[in-house]
Amino acid sequence: MICIYGLLCFVLWCLWKIKAEKPREKKKKNQIINKHDDNNPHSDQLVMGKNPLSFRRSTSRRRPKKTLPPPSPPPNAIVSPEDNANNRLTKAKKKTGGARLWMRFDRSGRSELVEWEKNAIIHHAAIPARDLRILGPVFSHSSNILAREKAMVVNLEFIKAIVTAEEVLLLDPLRQEVLPFVEQLRQQLPNKSSQPKLVGPADEQESDMQVSNGRQWLPAAESAEGLQSELPFEFQVLEIALEVVCTYLDANVADLERGAYPVLDELARNVSTKNLEHVRSLKSNLTRLLARVQKVRDEIEHLLDDNEDMAQLYLTRKWLQNQQFETNLGATTSNNLPNTAHAIRRFGSARSGSLVTSNYEDDNDVEDLEMLLDAYFMQLDGTRNKILSVREYIDDTEDYVNIQLDNHRNELIQLQLTLTIASFAIAVETLIAGAFGMNIPCRLYDINGVFWPFVWITSAACVFLFLLILAYAKWKKLLGS
Repeated sequence: MICIYGLLCFVLWCLWKIKAEKPREKKKKNQIINKHDDNNPHSDQLVMGKNPLSFRRSTSRRRPKKTLPPPSPPPNAIVSPEDNANNRLTKAKKKTGGARLWMRFDRSGRSELVEWEKNAIIHHAAIPARDLRILGPVFSHSSNILAREKAMVVNLEFIKAIVTAEEVLLLDPLRQEVLPFVEQLRQQLPNKSSQPKLVGPADEQESDMQVSNGRQWLPAAESAEGLQSELPFEFQVLEIALEVVCTYLDANVADLERGAYPVLDELARNVSTKNLEHVRSLKSNLTRLLARVQKVRDEIEHLLDDNEDMAQLYLTRKWLQNQQFETNLGATTSNNLPNTAHAIRRFGSARSGSLVTSNYEDDNDVEDLEMLLDAYFMQLDGTRNKILSVREYIDDTEDYVNIQLDNHRNELIQLQLTLTIASFAIAVETLIAGAFGMNIPCRLYDINGVFWPFVWITSAACVFLFLLILAYAKWKKLLGS
């Protein structure tokens, strides 16, 4: 029987193999015919098939494609150099991307909205291209204060600006978070800032007259005392930016505190899925806010630890030094042998007529900036401590909830132990009843009236056993009081 079954399987396999080979042979013949037609594209012959009465017209003819010559430019078209420059500019614009909206503030408080591309900003502010990446959307919640040769790149939360000694370039000024910063700039810059100037020949003559009259040094001292309270333009902008960012973070922390404590108190009273979900959302918001505050705080701390970086942020001092160097160089070129006293008076006049404090004389003097950064560092540290106190309160609430859950778990374990002891006592009584329920001869069956006393005595013994084991568990402190 097995041999017949195997033979039948072999026959079926051979039939299936023959049936599968036929389409392959037909496919190969079609490929050969198509190849023959491709080699003879102009032939219009009939190909005889396998059936002698069937004819098939070859349809796989291919006509050679005509190669078109490249289009020649019109004879009158002449490409000018200006067109080439425009084409290169268009390609450069496509590569650099679209323009972005900026707001430009100068020292006097005048502002204007402009759309500048990346290359225009790089050439205007003299900053490298990598600094614009810091101001991009990828670093939306990062904090950086970078000093460059002629500019300061400020990236504090939502405030992204490029500050020079003469102007501020603010990115995305129409955002809801940036509007308070714009209003502060419009209100405070015209009142605080004044254009620093260098003294020309007319001022030098006036200073000479003051020296000759014996009253030159008193106004200079008064001017220096009055100007020492003023910060340079870039530090005023930095102060406004730090103030707006700190106020924004403080407001967020206050909102977090107002919503955190009621939710945590409710969780301590009632442990439910809804309250646990609220606390989870609260912890995620707190973690994000703490990271944002920590980034700003770490950036300020990094600047406070490095005096060279702080000195590089004095843009007005560097700008005045360059202007003074150019002025002195021009004066030296015009007068080959300048008078030493005249040069001293000119330097004193420049100090009295410009916005140059005693900090501008020493390149390593960063006291003003250090005091400014230290004040906001302390404010951010206080904000960070508030967040840490909220997180500590959350941790305490979680510990309290865990203690409650452990207490409930212990109560359940005690109840389980009590029920186990009771089950053991009942099992003993059931064992006795089962022993007497078997069909075995016993003398107690012959005694009249012994059933109920035996049942009560057995039940009392089981209850006594239950109480005894329960007392032992309490003595061993396995059960609470």
